[in-house]
Amino acid sequence: MSEVDEESKQVSYTIVCDENGNVKLDCPAIGKQFAAEEISTQIVMRPDKVGLIYPNPGMVRPTLSSIYAEMRFHRFVIRAVVTIPAYFNDSQRTTTKDAGCIAGLEVLRIMNEPTAASLAYGFERKNNETILVFDLVGGTFDVSVLEVGVGRIVDWLAASFKKDEGIDLLKDKQALQRLTKTS
Repeated sequence: MSEVDEESKQVSYTIVCDENGNVKLDCPAIGKQFAAEEISTQIVMRPDKVGLIYPNPGMVRPTLSSIYAEMRFHRFVIRAVVTIPAYFNDSQRTTTKDAGCIAGLEVLRIMNEPTAASLAYGFERKNNETILVFDLVGGTFDVSVLEVGVGRIVDWLAASFKKDEGIDLLKDKQALQRLTKTS
């Protein structure tokens, strides 16, 4: 609990351990304690903040994330890739994934925000370019340098496979076709 004790000195709320040793946030106003993933779930599950009303209280409420995705893609979304700050540790990553699951999403992958931004920018690029992606928020500043363009992912995957397995996929037309389709 020493790490928790140190962290609790830097926040305005009370951090406690429950009877099982799990870290919780104390909310004396309502007499409850909440795990971090419960708080995260509440943040994700607030569709009322975008003006939606659900007349049937027993109805499964979509998450705010799924509402945005539904508006963007014009269909119901239940699977998601969730982005997180690059500095998150394994425990924070797991908690974020758990919060998404509790909120009703099937979390396919947890991805660092700079990586997601880089992939989104370079996904449809036709020219070979070197780009700089930076993520400046709150107290962090993450920088990624990428080489993007046609075939870059295929080349990288093939090189990694050759290094690990000793097999050159670029010399096998069928394997190359599968790799290109998959990437």
